Amino acid sequence: MEQKDLVKKPTEAAAGSRWHEELKTFLRGRFSLEDDKADREEVVQVISKGVEFRGVNLWVLIFATLTASLGLNVNSAAVIIGAMLISPIMGPIMGVGFSLGVNDFELLKKSLRNLSLMFIVAITTSTLYFLLTPISSAQSELLARTMPTTYDVLIALTGGLAGMVALTRTDRNSTVIPGVAIATALIPPLCTAGFGIATGQLKFFLGAFYLFFINSVFIALATYIIVRFLKYEKKTFIDPIRERNVKRLMMVITLLTFIPSVIVGIHIVKVSIFEAITDKYVAQVFNFPHTRVIECNKTFNSGKTPSQIELVLIGESLSEETIENTRAQMEGFGLRNTELIIRQASTADKIDFKSLQDSYVELIDEKNNKIKEMTSLLKRYKVTNVEVNDISREVGAITNNIKSISLMKGITFDVKGNPGDTTLVCVVMPVKGSANSEIDRETLIRWLRARTKVDNVKLFVEGNPESTK
Repeated sequence: MEQKDLVKKPTEAAAGSRWHEELKTFLRGRFSLEDDKADREEVVQVISKGVEFRGVNLWVLIFATLTASLGLNVNSAAVIIGAMLISPIMGPIMGVGFSLGVNDFELLKKSLRNLSLMFIVAITTSTLYFLLTPISSAQSELLARTMPTTYDVLIALTGGLAGMVALTRTDRNSTVIPGVAIATALIPPLCTAGFGIATGQLKFFLGAFYLFFINSVFIALATYIIVRFLKYEKKTFIDPIRERNVKRLMMVITLLTFIPSVIVGIHIVKVSIFEAITDKYVAQVFNFPHTRVIECNKTFNSGKTPSQIELVLIGESLSEETIENTRAQMEGFGLRNTELIIRQASTADKIDFKSLQDSYVELIDEKNNKIKEMTSLLKRYKVTNVEVNDISREVGAITNNIKSISLMKGITFDVKGNPGDTTLVCVVMPVKGSANSEIDRETLIRWLRARTKVDNVKLFVEGNPESTK
């Protein structure tokens, strides 16, 4: 029995070892980059050609910059994507990473020189455009290029890895390189930096340049990683002293380039983690039935300065005890060195709807009284014609020595412009051949007062300038 067990155990061990080797072989075959791998010299030639910045590449960069600036200006994502596809600025960046990976100091100098020239040309072109364009407002596409996040770092790194893998293949007609150009977005940040210079807004320039720097550094880092992963042969020097000096210089350049980006990346990660924890804290702790958070401002500070969370609340005011309880829960979410600022309506700030309603009632009553007063005053000052048609027939029935009559009612004003009483002016024309004395003025005036209800009556007889009250 024991002999059978001894035979069985080595057999199981051998089977397990065989399965492990088969899995390794399978995975190695699936993830191998040796298939369709281009020759080192061929890749060097392609990289060197992309680094060149003269003639066609120069004009293409200028046109790509103008296209991207137009897209940012009119807030068109499609135009911006088109500018990314035609921009040649990725060539020198990948040249930096490749030269560091193969110890090609001459290619490194050439890449850095052309990258600097491309940067200057793109910034100058975009600045001139935004100085001349009539549209100077910051659109959403512009604002999106001023606040780098952790995702921008990851996009630049993963996009650079994909781009370098595609560049080291013998078939480079795939859609990988254009896709990387769109994903990493190198030309739009430069155009946004030009907008910041043209409009005098330093925060736009710094934020956009920051994004371009992150993208450039991590694309170069991704290129370096793929070059070393593929074990490309490094360049050797005949003079060992010069080789040592070049390696030291390249190491210094590498550290000066990558260390700041790592520090920046770490800071961005910390900010993202802080914002995620803050969102979780606010969602869980400030879940009150009659109070809502309408605004949450998060400010991350490293070092001795505490971070800040500023909340604006609407609804029922929280008591001091409740607020202190929310502060006590911050440590459980990892928000130890964080200051919580809560802004909410106090009791004095609450709206007294009863008083507001009473005020509106008083205001409406005052307006109504004013309207009545103005209506009465309008009636007083309004000049209207009396019913001359009817009165003329009645006068003809009363007396037969009046040929025609004219009536007008108006307001009498003194020489200072002050209004007086209403006056009725009556002008009569006697029948031709009749004497003026034959018209009974007193009777006619009394009748007119009663008929028109106007006490002040002025009677004028044509042919006689005298008037009778």
